[in-house]
Amino acid sequence: MSSATSKHIEADAALAELTGTSQDWLRRYGSSLMGVFGTPQRVLVRGSGCTVWDADGKEYLDLLGGIAVNALGHAHPFLTSVISSQLATLGHVSNFFTSPTQVALAEKLLQLAGAPEGSKVFFANSGTEANEAAFKLARRNTGSAATGGAVRRTRILALDGAFHGRTLGALALTAKKAYREPFEPLPGGVEHIPFGDVDALRAAVDDTVAAVFVEPIQGEAGVRPLPAGYLQAAREITAAAGALLIVDEVQTGIGRTGQWFASEGVLPDAMTLAKGLGGGFPVGALITFGETASSLLSAGQHGTTFGGNPVATAASLATLHVIESAGLLDQVRDTGAYLRAALAAVPGVAEVRGEGLLIGFDLDRDVAPAAVAAALDAGFIINSTGPHTLRLAPPLILTRGQADSFVNALPGILAAARSAAETEGQS
Repeated sequence: MSSATSKHIEADAALAELTGTSQDWLRRYGSSLMGVFGTPQRVLVRGSGCTVWDADGKEYLDLLGGIAVNALGHAHPFLTSVISSQLATLGHVSNFFTSPTQVALAEKLLQLAGAPEGSKVFFANSGTEANEAAFKLARRNTGSAATGGAVRRTRILALDGAFHGRTLGALALTAKKAYREPFEPLPGGVEHIPFGDVDALRAAVDDTVAAVFVEPIQGEAGVRPLPAGYLQAAREITAAAGALLIVDEVQTGIGRTGQWFASEGVLPDAMTLAKGLGGGFPVGALITFGETASSLLSAGQHGTTFGGNPVATAASLATLHVIESAGLLDQVRDTGAYLRAALAAVPGVAEVRGEGLLIGFDLDRDVAPAAVAAALDAGFIINSTGPHTLRLAPPLILTRGQADSFVNALPGILAAARSAAETEGQS
């Protein structure tokens, strides 16, 4: 028996140990994993394109994409081949070294972002880590040029409804009290101001403000886009006061809205990315624009063990290549507009919001959580961000036919959700 054949037999034996029913796996999950996510809705074992299958063989159309992560869907052949090839060549080197894929990805992101000379990239492993790096960047913007450094910048502003992550610095920027209060006191100096209110922003920003964090579209708040002109006004207000404008594109970046970045047209001081950047492989990034912002963090002031590793950066380069070569930005715009229009025509849908394939829609009754459960029963994965709001963030490769299958099923899903809510109310 050859060594290659022996290795295949060993691999098959290892995979055989991962068989079992959903009930089996959920029982084992409950006895072995920390319960921070509650009980998983399903046990997923396989995916292809926009489709996934659970441990019992049921098929689902994935309209959430791992919460805007699986940009190319599941098991994309080019992405998987690049990851496998890179891992077989060089997997991890630590931050004492670099690799060609790390450098090439940084250059590509700077090019896509239209970054000026002197701009830089820091790689992390997730969106919350990218925002932690941005938080530290903001802390380094301490002096006030307007007062010769006599006033220290100690305030950081974020918006009501913001979600920037769950680690302590990112959590301080996050607005939701249910996320924040169990872990207070959080890092200080963060204030939340009214969402989309330019006058409130102008009143709050002075030479004591180090940075303003904004999401072009607030995903966790129900896919809530900033009002037209707000981002440009924020750029002008922060620039005049010497504060940094930091744009969180963790959910909206890398083609999700039908353009590379939802903030295109406005040059911030920093931008954070993650989610779709690696096509499903964990990666995050902080981009700093220009020499001034890029020089705020110096050697030894921040770091990461796994960030920017060869496999993650190769996966990101592969993802960007497919988005470009397959014309997915155009497809996202077209399919997204088609899907939003179709959803708006469904009885029981009160409002539709979003750009590209980041879509939120409100129902005329508070049955969104029940609708998520009914959708699963019908073979669709969606998400609820509130009692009457559903969110879609499918792979960028979603077709009109797949969108139609969900829209056609939605009236039945909503009817089942209303029935379930009424039954629960009577019990």
